[in-house]
Amino acid sequence: MDNQVIQINDIKKFYHVGTEVVKALQGVSVAINKGEYVAIMGPSGSGKSTLMNIIGALDTPTGGQYVLNGTDVSRLTDDSLAEIRNKEIGFVFQTFNLLPRYTALENAMLPLIYAGISKNERLKKGEAVMENVGLTDRMHHRPNEMSGGQRQRVAVARALINNPSIILADEPTGNLDSKTSVDIMRLFDEIHSKGNTIIVVTHEEDIAQHAHRIIRLRDGLVESDVLNENVSVL
Repeated sequence: MDNQVIQINDIKKFYHVGTEVVKALQGVSVAINKGEYVAIMGPSGSGKSTLMNIIGALDTPTGGQYVLNGTDVSRLTDDSLAEIRNKEIGFVFQTFNLLPRYTALENAMLPLIYAGISKNERLKKGEAVMENVGLTDRMHHRPNEMSGGQRQRVAVARALINNPSIILADEPTGNLDSKTSVDIMRLFDEIHSKGNTIIVVTHEEDIAQHAHRIIRLRDGLVESDVLNENVSVL
């Protein structure tokens, strides 16, 4: 289907721990369309982190096929995977992963440096994306001069700057208090309303309820994949 951003077919991931084989994913199949807002849930050991790493091109499957925007990611070399990560996927992590000596704006612009974009173009895009996440007045501050919520907004800005196919958020509110979590999830709602595809990996039910579709994993398999009736789909 032309509208599909992600197509995962019978993905398996096995790890060898000593003499034991850990079957983290035992044959997962999922399709995600452009513009969807999806939450991936599951208890510890369900395989959700493994699936996130494969979707994010941070890891390769043991078996099965993963197609991202028409490219078979499951067959790529490490260099090609790095290129896919930079161009196609915007990451938002629980721990923000900001460089302490860089300003908020410089942190947000990092993916553009790796992509070889000129300084003038980087500044233009960087300032636009900082405005997009409501941080115009904080863009020249360093991370230690910002609150947790502001730091996560910088991380969201960095994820958005390359206009990626998907925003992949791993427990994006895990290090935030409940009020700040609400603010960050409201920001994700706004980003989604502009047409971005968002995948949030979380174990928190209230965070998952922002998504329009919830995929639940258990023991390395899809337990359920349903539309969220509590949210009006755009």
